[in-house]
Amino acid sequence: MAQELDLLKIAQEEQNGDLFKMLDGIYKRSSVKPVGCPDAIIWEGGNAQGGVKPVAHAFTDMFALNGTLMALDVLGLPFLGVPMMAQFRHDSKLQSLEWFGKLDYTALKWSTAGDFMVNEGGKKVVVNGKSANAPLRTAAGVYCNVRPYGGITSIRFMPGLPYSQDKKKFNVDHTTGVIHSEMNTPGIRMAYAARLFLKMVHETGQIGRVATKPTQAQEDAINAGIMRWLMQGTKFKLKRQYTVDAYEEHRASVDAIVALLPKDFKDGMENWTGDIYEHISDTNFGLLLHDMIRQRPCIVYATDLDGDRLTDLMADAPDVLRDWGQIVLDKVGAKVDMKKLWVDMGFTMTNGKDMTSVMYRVHGAPIYEQTLGSADAMLLRLLDGDETVGGEKQPYDPRIHFVLINEAYKAANPDNKELAKWLDEQLATFDKIYAGDRPRYIDGYKKLKAAIRPWGA
Repeated sequence: MAQELDLLKIAQEEQNGDLFKMLDGIYKRSSVKPVGCPDAIIWEGGNAQGGVKPVAHAFTDMFALNGTLMALDVLGLPFLGVPMMAQFRHDSKLQSLEWFGKLDYTALKWSTAGDFMVNEGGKKVVVNGKSANAPLRTAAGVYCNVRPYGGITSIRFMPGLPYSQDKKKFNVDHTTGVIHSEMNTPGIRMAYAARLFLKMVHETGQIGRVATKPTQAQEDAINAGIMRWLMQGTKFKLKRQYTVDAYEEHRASVDAIVALLPKDFKDGMENWTGDIYEHISDTNFGLLLHDMIRQRPCIVYATDLDGDRLTDLMADAPDVLRDWGQIVLDKVGAKVDMKKLWVDMGFTMTNGKDMTSVMYRVHGAPIYEQTLGSADAMLLRLLDGDETVGGEKQPYDPRIHFVLINEAYKAANPDNKELAKWLDEQLATFDKIYAGDRPRYIDGYKKLKAAIRPWGA
């Protein structure tokens, strides 16, 4: 068997040591540098046999980092690693966010909840921006986050917070397309996000729900206007529409943004078709519940703020619906397990942790993103020597690392059928090892190492 990583030592160094130095001893520095970042520190590893293009991985904190290193070691795929762990990012003033955002590779980014405490000179210091997604998105030129969950796909335009209501201060910069009042919202990225929404509605045949609030926030008035401009000359049908055509109402501002878009921005859209419903954003909370219950596939478009709220709804609603279903079943005396019935009825949403997302950039390959909300608590249990807390808890399940690697490497190598087949086989092997009682983390790693022959080995 190939040499194993000391995953426990890596976890210990992350908490109370010099993790950067340790990783520097495991991986070699890459000659790859992001554009405009000659001092960037990028690690590399794995086997590029078969012409496999590497994926850039964020080396961040807690089990997000540990699980990434474990999965990369087991699979042996070529990778670029960017040091984004709090220990390092704190000292480098978030420089690594710039490096990661400007790498022109399909990328995989992990987020963990909360800020991080760093030991600096004997004092505990809170790292500014633990997840740090806002500056990362800005540096990377991200324009939207696509998050599929069951039959519902949420498209969040970003960075876009619909707050501004001061019409006297409101304007659109004709040289940059920035929509400005209380906030600064990039109008060009807004157009890209709206176009992707329409493209997905056209390609999937699903309902398109626009969840903005043009009567309450100036940014969303432009948002709705861009959407109407994009639909002009297409075959989309507005099944429900705002009372006022926002493009006609804000034509000068929308046209200022349109003038900055590529000349071929709408090429091919004349044949796009689908049903579009315009709703004030908050009404989508109820509509999406009906879409879930009726298993009615749909795509919803919202700004960063409202999209986050809708995502939270999707994450929490299935648990609520299952609980309510069990209450009804118990009341009528049916001896049925609602969780099993849920699956038998064809519902695929199980838990919010199953939700993954893809951030699209104006230039460059997408960034795959996943949040590990309790990754810190689970890592501390590992370090305490009792992952299961006396049998009350399950050990960490690293499946999501293998799932995202599967998706990201397929996206980075779309024509490599041999790789796609191999990736699916390894995920199936993982599921066999983790079927039934979940092994403890280190034990699971050893079993995976024994069962999986790394790529190119």
